[in-house]
Amino acid sequence: MSSADLLSQIGQTPIVHLAGLDTGPCDLFVKLESQNPSGSIKDRIAVSMIDAAEREGRLKPGGALVEATAGNTGLALALVAARRGYRLTLVIPDKMSREKIAHVRAMGAEVVLTRSDVGKGHPAYYQDLAERLARDSGAVYIDQFNNPANPRAHETGTGPEIWSQLEGRVDAVVAGVGSGGTLTGLSRFFARVSPGTDIVLADPEGSILAEYTRSGHVGTAGSWLVEGIGEDFVPPVSDLSRVRHAYTISDAESFATARTVLRREGLLVGSSSGTLIAAALRYCRAQTEPKRVVTFVCDSGNKYLSKMYNDTWLNDQGLSDRPSTGDLRDLIARRPEDGAVIHAGPEETLRIAYQRMKLNDVSQLPVLEGERCIGLIDESDLLLALQRGIAFDTPIRDAMVTRLETLPPSASHEQLVALFARDHVALVVEDGRFLGLITRIDYLNALRGKAA
Repeated sequence: MSSADLLSQIGQTPIVHLAGLDTGPCDLFVKLESQNPSGSIKDRIAVSMIDAAEREGRLKPGGALVEATAGNTGLALALVAARRGYRLTLVIPDKMSREKIAHVRAMGAEVVLTRSDVGKGHPAYYQDLAERLARDSGAVYIDQFNNPANPRAHETGTGPEIWSQLEGRVDAVVAGVGSGGTLTGLSRFFARVSPGTDIVLADPEGSILAEYTRSGHVGTAGSWLVEGIGEDFVPPVSDLSRVRHAYTISDAESFATARTVLRREGLLVGSSSGTLIAAALRYCRAQTEPKRVVTFVCDSGNKYLSKMYNDTWLNDQGLSDRPSTGDLRDLIARRPEDGAVIHAGPEETLRIAYQRMKLNDVSQLPVLEGERCIGLIDESDLLLALQRGIAFDTPIRDAMVTRLETLPPSASHEQLVALFARDHVALVVEDGRFLGLITRIDYLNALRGKAA
């Protein structure tokens, strides 16, 4: 393989020191696995597992691959499959970010979306479904959760790189477990070269793995929003026996940490990286003497711009830190004071209204003059106007609805539901000032959060 081949650029990713965070007496380093060609640490195992399948004769030229993935392994496999001429089908749980799904599809992979709310043994569980698809089609099932070439990539590649880059001075390594390959491979490497190095597990709240390392008990899994790490079972390929410390990190702490890292360090990190760095910070602050600690930027935050870096999405998940008002304002997803209201002006055109609805995935726009709402325009209003021959460059004022039903913030939920029953959105107004609108999905999000 020539040095100009893209796959030869996998690995040898840089390590940087995080100087803008409170790390106690320790020095905290992150290895930028986001610098791999497909943008994540999974490039390493994709090459390793496909190389192994080729060596073993299971994968022939022009062959087909199937894998169950939370996204990044799929991206990495899509890269290698495209370079080597293989067909690829990916089975992906439906909680994954749309950026990841769009990316793998753009790279030519077939995507099968399946449920993320079922466990192992259910026919829709992503690993069971992938195994069945591979068996029925005769494709090679990559099976990262059982594939020994997965941890081998980190034992022979990632670990030695860290050791060399930090000049043989590594007191702790913090990693998460999705399939378990990263932590397993690193723990094997450091057991040989530096048995005193602490192996630290960062685990999302809801995953069973942190408790398993403490007690040996496999508990009942909950749910979590962080992608790529955490499990409801102990992956067969993983060896957690060398884990000395395990930290359970909530979604809220993971996302807040990732956003802090962006503001203070300038690194746009993914959701699992937020979990890893949060756990690393906890470990560092618990130390009483200086240590050199390393963890990972597993992938880039550009895959999560519609989720953890989106304030409206965080609010929909009940993870916003904005104060509660105890009235209908708590149900408003986009508030004027946050600069988040998607709206239009009366002199803007129907074309702008249409483009704004499409860009922001909304079906209606309040029409504002200053702090007052003077109208509402939705998809039906646009459609009716165009059918009547009104041009796209006509001002919104000529097509908007001006007879508005509004609610004060003190209105009851019963009044809100009654308004929905009349097929209206709720425009919340106080003393003539527009406070925001509430849609059915906003209310459903609030009810879901309350139930959770």
